[in-house]
Amino acid sequence: MTGRPRDDADRCFVCGPDNALGLQVAFRLEGGRCRGRFTPQRHHNGFDGVTHGGIVFSLLDDAMGNWLFLQGARGVTARCEIRYRQPLPIGTEVEADCGLKQRKGRLVVLEARLVRVDDGSLVAEADASFMLEDAGQLAAGGKQELADLTSATGSP
Repeated sequence: MTGRPRDDADRCFVCGPDNALGLQVAFRLEGGRCRGRFTPQRHHNGFDGVTHGGIVFSLLDDAMGNWLFLQGARGVTARCEIRYRQPLPIGTEVEADCGLKQRKGRLVVLEARLVRVDDGSLVAEADASFMLEDAGQLAAGGKQELADLTSATGSP
């Protein structure tokens, strides 16, 4: 699925196309995964030419939020744990990738990774729990997606 099913997040800091000060990442769904690319600029610097950790966290959190959003669902981050694996130099393109780990009722557990496009190395990874306020298209497809994940990995 491409495009945005709703326009109520057009000013989002990470993905909002109408936020001139934001990151303007264009997320998309591909095969049940949410993906988006971003190249940090000088104004995203923390120190020593390295992207600020808050920008890295925001990319991962928003990839997970967009996994819901692009399926018409609405939810909020309940808990998120991030693990930084390496510094992200300014000017280095990365891809955020997110998928479903588990779903139980209103609780959705997602995993996301941020990898460098140039060499495929892992920059950071996160696991987060989201509480659904509106399941959107997940109401019909969530159980099938979880069944697909279980058959592909051997465990939810």
